[in-house]
This record gives sequence, structure tokens and C-alpha cells, in this order.
Amino acid sequence: MEYRNLLVEDHGAIRRITLNRPDKLNALDFATLTELHAAFEAAGRDAAVRVVVLTGAGPKAFVAGADIAEMNGLSPAQARDFSAHGQALMTRIERLGKPVIARINGFALGGGLELAMACHLRIAADTAKVGQPEINLGLVPGFGGTQRLLRLAGRAACLELCLLGAPIDATRAAALGIVTRVVPAEALDAEVDAVAGQLASSAPLALRGILDAVLLGGEAPLDTGLDHETQVFAVTFSTEDMKEGTGAFLARRKPQFTGR
Repeated sequence: MEYRNLLVEDHGAIRRITLNRPDKLNALDFATLTELHAAFEAAGRDAAVRVVVLTGAGPKAFVAGADIAEMNGLSPAQARDFSAHGQALMTRIERLGKPVIARINGFALGGGLELAMACHLRIAADTAKVGQPEINLGLVPGFGGTQRLLRLAGRAACLELCLLGAPIDATRAAALGIVTRVVPAEALDAEVDAVAGQLASSAPLALRGILDAVLLGGEAPLDTGLDHETQVFAVTFSTEDMKEGTGAFLARRKPQFTGR
């Protein structure tokens, strides 16, 4: 499909999705959420895509939040639908079965942080700032912020960010486990490209197994998570990629994974 608010481009097995509303600091309105749904559905279906990089256009923001101008006119019923639409997108990204990297080039606030937290890896420029400032608007986070932030950073940090509403810098976000890595702004593209390239050359079925096991394990009792890990481990032994990976290791060569 054609997108009005996104740029979608492929670089080999890496698909780059860019929110392209720089004049609005890439704010998330209903239409943009709908386009993101479609873009991630397409990425999930396309066997040629092994990793997705998600970022925002312009130098200032990854995503500065939800579109406040649009939210201001919503009824409670419409707000419920808006929240559900956003939460469904975050779940789609989290469960894509392919690694998704958030390239955080600037502000990731409110819905922007919620979007980043749904990604599997978050690489931030040292100039980036993240936060959940909804309290300053008389609101609560609506796209999963209270829940994913709690799971990533713990109760104390979640309450601090949500109750006080003040953004924190990327270095503190990394210390809290909210972002994966922090690099100088001028090195952001090189770091993201290196990580994406490594993931794109890895075994796709094993990547999916890891993503699924970690997602399930984060919500399930330990014994359930361990049992699931054992089942996924066993299944990988039926794949050509496992034979290729172990064979390449023994032959001291680089493996060529095909996703079979």
C-alpha cells in the first residue's frame, strides 16, 4: 500500500520504517497508527524481511507522543478505541516474530516511548530523551506505558516516570533498562546498521524462537517458561539452519542461514 505518514524502504533483508511527520514531531494520530499496523503486518508476512528498524524523520524526535490536537476532541468511547488501536499495534510489533530495533534519534515521549518499548531492541542517541508525560495533560498512558515500563524498569522507575511526568536522558534510561544501548548521536546510524546487519545474517527460526520464549517467559511461571524453551530448543534440531550453523562451526566457516 501507499503510505502518507510513513517511509518504508528495504536494504537487503532489513526493512526500515520511518514515521514521516517531522512537522508534528512524528506524533501518533489514528491514521498513523493504522499505517503502522499495515506496515508491520506486511513486514511480518514478507519472508525476505529478517529485521525491522523503526525510527522517526527529522533531527528532533523519534516520536514525541500521541497527537494531542486529535485527542483533545475525543469522547470517552473514542478514547477507548484510540487506546485499543494503539495497544494492538504495540502487541503486533512485540509479537512480530522478527527482531524490531527502535532507532531513537530524539524525543521518545508518551506514545513514542510506548512504541519504542514494544520493540525488541532500543538504540538511542546520547542526545535522546524519553518519558511518560501524560500526567501533565491530566491523562494516564494509554498504549501500554504503565505495563511495559513496569516490566522493563521495575515499579520504582515506572512510578517515577509516570507520576512525575519528567523526561530522563538516554544515559539514565539505559541504566534503568529502558533502552538497550546509548551511542553518540553521530554514531547512531552506524550502530543501528551494525546490529541490524548482525540480526539479518542470523538464523531466522532461532531468532523467532528466542523472541517467543522471552515473551512467554516474562509472563509465565518459571517452570512454564523452561518447558517452552525446551520445546523450542528441540524444534530447532529439525531445521536446516541448525545443521548449517553447527556444520559451519565445525568447519570453521561463516554460516549461511536460509530460514529453513
